Amino acid sequence: MAGHDVIPDKSITPLTGAHALVETLRVHGVDTVFGIPGTHNLPIYQALGQAGLRCVTPRHEQGAGYAADGYARVTGRPGVVLTTTGPGVVNAATALAQAYSDSSPVLLISTGVPTDHPRDGRGYLHESKDQTRAIGALCAASHRVGSVREIPAAVAGAFARFAEGRPRPLHIEIPADLLDARGVARVAPPYRIMPRAPDPLALDEAARRLGAAARPGIVLGGGAQRPRDAAQPVGRAVMRVAERLGARVVTTVNGKGTVPESHRLALGATLHLGAVRRWLAACDVVLAIGTELGPADLWVEDFVLGGSLIRVDVDPAQMHGDHVADVAIVADATLAAEGLRERVERRGVVPRPREERPDGPGAAMARELAVLARRWRAQTRALRLALPPDTIFVGDNSMIVYHAALMDIPVDPPGRFLFPAGYGTLGFALPAAIGAKLGCPDRPVVALAGDGAFQFTVQELAMAVQLRLSLPIVVSMNGGFGEIREEMIERGMTPLAVDLHCPDLPALADAYGARGAAVKTPAELQEAVSQALRAPVPTVIAVAEDE
Repeated sequence: MAGHDVIPDKSITPLTGAHALVETLRVHGVDTVFGIPGTHNLPIYQALGQAGLRCVTPRHEQGAGYAADGYARVTGRPGVVLTTTGPGVVNAATALAQAYSDSSPVLLISTGVPTDHPRDGRGYLHESKDQTRAIGALCAASHRVGSVREIPAAVAGAFARFAEGRPRPLHIEIPADLLDARGVARVAPPYRIMPRAPDPLALDEAARRLGAAARPGIVLGGGAQRPRDAAQPVGRAVMRVAERLGARVVTTVNGKGTVPESHRLALGATLHLGAVRRWLAACDVVLAIGTELGPADLWVEDFVLGGSLIRVDVDPAQMHGDHVADVAIVADATLAAEGLRERVERRGVVPRPREERPDGPGAAMARELAVLARRWRAQTRALRLALPPDTIFVGDNSMIVYHAALMDIPVDPPGRFLFPAGYGTLGFALPAAIGAKLGCPDRPVVALAGDGAFQFTVQELAMAVQLRLSLPIVVSMNGGFGEIREEMIERGMTPLAVDLHCPDLPALADAYGARGAAVKTPAELQEAVSQALRAPVPTVIAVAEDE
């Protein structure tokens, strides 16, 4: 007897593939899906509508991917993207690769050619040579299901992977013919995965080395972040350790906001400054939690630590990366940080003020930052004055962000700073800010970009307007790709293909149904941002950049 004709128990019901998918998403807590309807995925949209899930429509699938990423970073829940076959998948690929680089839990669900199609270039609509392998090369895994019955298991498996280990993006491809087909499918419920506990002996050794260190240093990365958690348990435990040891704490870009940057021992997200790298290299013991310590964090490829390295990471592969751990703690960051705090305090290490330790990079760091951020410091000060402490900042790969705002705007929990590190895409800020605002509607969210990056995804203004989001979008105007222009000049080149025409952004915002403002002074910027926070629609604020 055929399997689809038999119902073994009441919990197993004949379902269409589309309903099996949507019901499994629903029981896993998904309430928002970012995507664009297409010919192949219409049954999924029909099931989404019947289930009452919110469907957010960007104007390009890359925008869907960035929005889902922003949503995931602020909520801690996977962001879900839905595309049609072929071009829809490829359009989302860049955003998925960025989520992979930043360890963001994004689930891309796409349709594919039918199960019986040979996939050998016979002209099927949206056919790709090998869609699964293409997207699988950019994310943690790509899986093509083969039956209706397999769909719930594939979705549940993806959520389980997000909960265990490093939460990198995943892709599930569902052949188009399975969406309307009926089959026996048990909707797989979520199950609890306990966080990985640290090795007590490794914690003992780490605490011993930290307690004996003369020049300890601490580095926190994105793996130490706890989305939507004002308490930030990792940061709280780490600061207790830092205060006992008199140790300075620096974060990577993705670790920004893990600890209060107003704290006397906090160096902020300054790991890429030369003065901070020199200080870190001179530390006799370094505790690194949830960070690769990679070139994208350090801005150099030849960085060498002079002391011993204690690494805490849920990904065991990190223990033998560019910087091999002397003490390896493969564990959940919160459990490891709490374990270290208990042991350091139990060892009776007396809290030592900073003055009893050799001076850190403070003065040299401040001088270096002043040079890097000089052009934008008036703007960043205006933003600090205009925005509440719990603001979620979303930055693009623009000079005003990585040369100024990341270091010059201190963030204390529960504030956050989202940035496309590592992979370094352009166009992230606006759609990711939309996702962040949908994930945390009661928090102020601001997007910050240069005019070149902003134009990569400017069409997503339409999505923000349609959603009626109160969203300041600050655009620093430097006439194109300013960083590349400067690199060309440093090479002795005449700048080529980097000076871009930029439309009248306030007028463009008005055409989209948003608000627009052009400002020249810090006072005007502060007032424009304050007004934008109260506006019922997004506001594009074009800021003249200082020379």
